[in-house]
Amino acid sequence: MTKAEFIELVQEVGGYDTKAAADKAVKAFTDAVTAALAKKESVSLVGFGTFSTVEVAEKSGKIPGKNETYTKPAHTAPKFKIGKTLKDTVAG
Repeated sequence: MTKAEFIELVQEVGGYDTKAAADKAVKAFTDAVTAALAKKESVSLVGFGTFSTVEVAEKSGKIPGKNETYTKPAHTAPKFKIGKTLKDTVAG
C-alpha cells in the first residue's frame, strides 16, 4: 500500500472530509511518534503496539569477498513491538 492509498484509507475509516485532512492527521501522528522516539521515550497504543528505542552496541565484521573488516558504531535504533489485539486480528 502506498502512502496515497493509506491516506485514502485513513480518510474513509476516520471519516475525514478531505484527503488533505487525512494527510494532516497521518503526518501529525508520524511526527509525534518521531519526536517521542528522538527523546528516547516510548509510545504505547494499547492493543496496537509499542514504539520504543533500543541501544545497539558497536559491531565489527568482515566484508564478504574481501579481506577487510568494518566497525559499525554504537547507536540508538527504533523498535516496534506488536500488540496482542493487532496480532490476533492479522492472524485471522
